[in-house]
This record gives sequence, structure tokens and C-alpha cells, in this order.
Amino acid sequence: MTWSKCWIFDLDNTLHNATPHIFPHISRSMTEYLQTHLGLDETAAGDLRRHYWQRYGATLLGLMRHHNTDPRHFLWNTHQFPRLAHMLVSDPRLRAILTRLPGRKFMFSNAPVHYSRAVLRALSIADLFDDVFSIERTRYRPKPDSHGFLRLCRANHLRPQRCIMVEDTAENLRTAKRLGMKTVWVTTAVRAPGYVDANILSIAQLPRVLSRLK
Repeated sequence: MTWSKCWIFDLDNTLHNATPHIFPHISRSMTEYLQTHLGLDETAAGDLRRHYWQRYGATLLGLMRHHNTDPRHFLWNTHQFPRLAHMLVSDPRLRAILTRLPGRKFMFSNAPVHYSRAVLRALSIADLFDDVFSIERTRYRPKPDSHGFLRLCRANHLRPQRCIMVEDTAENLRTAKRLGMKTVWVTTAVRAPGYVDANILSIAQLPRVLSRLK
């Protein structure tokens, strides 16, 4: 059977491990942003950041809704990484693994474009992707909102039924499945919900599940 599907990859905790260094840095940067621009102390800023994240799924959405925050200004200032290459944790075989996967590849992240492209360059895989679809291009409606998925597909002339979404957040895969995509969950969980077609510990295991994604 000829392979005719496209891959849509999440970025953080999918193509690299953001938990040790990247996510803590972003959390600190967001807290500092709220301190500076909302006049809060560190404790209040941290509490508000977590509250908006839990209520809206993204701190940015709460800031836009309640404080008229400029999303571009927020994303630029909270995603600065002078030592990015030293903070990334990834599989040294990542490029070889992705290169061997058949089909076009796209990156779809709730992160801003400048950060997403910087990470792909640092991982030496930027040239493997046909498009980098970031939060700006969803009009700041992050996953799991279907709006961004549909905009990605329209922009790249993709049929959801011919796409495979690879992602570490199960709720985002639920949206992908509802649109007709095949789904791969990057997780340590043993059991997967019904909308997940395959679950893997890391990208390195993707070649093992190809037959389940046709």
C-alpha cells in the first residue's frame, strides 16, 4: 500500500522533552510578565497565571479577555531563550527517525512562531517540515479548539482524513480524532482512550506503529 498520509506534530514534549528546563523557564517568564505589567507580587502573579491556565487552557487567553493584553507582546517576552540549545532535551536520533517516516510533515504548536522555529533549528530538523503552524496563525485560539486544526488544513490543502496527529496532550488528540485524523499519543500511560489509535513512549517508537495508522 502506497503511503499517502501527512504527519502533524506537536512540539513541546512531543519532539523534545520540555519538562526539565523549557517549561519551568516559560512559567517563570510568565509570572514575571504578570508582575511587571499587572503590578502584582510574585505569589499573586503565579496564582493568577495558574488560574487562567486552568480556566482557559492558556494563560494568554485569560490575559486577553480580562486585561486586554497584546498577545504578540506577551508571547515574545515570555519565550526568550538565550541558551536554548543547552536547555533542550531530545533523542539524538530524532532527525534520522523523522527522515525515515513517509509523508509530508507539519508542526502545529500553541507556542509562538519565533520560539517554534528556534527549537526546530536547534534540533536540526527545521528543513523536514513543510509548515510551522503556531498560535499566531490560529488567531490565538489554541488547541484543543478545532479552529486552529481547520486553519492548518485549509492553509496546506490537507484533508483531515489523510492526516496523523502526534501529540502529548490527550485532549488535543480528541479534537483531531473528531475531525477524522489518525492519532498518536506520546505518553507514559499504559491505557489510552478510544480516540487514540496508537500510544508510544517517544517519537523513536513511531516506526513500530505505522501499520496501525494507514
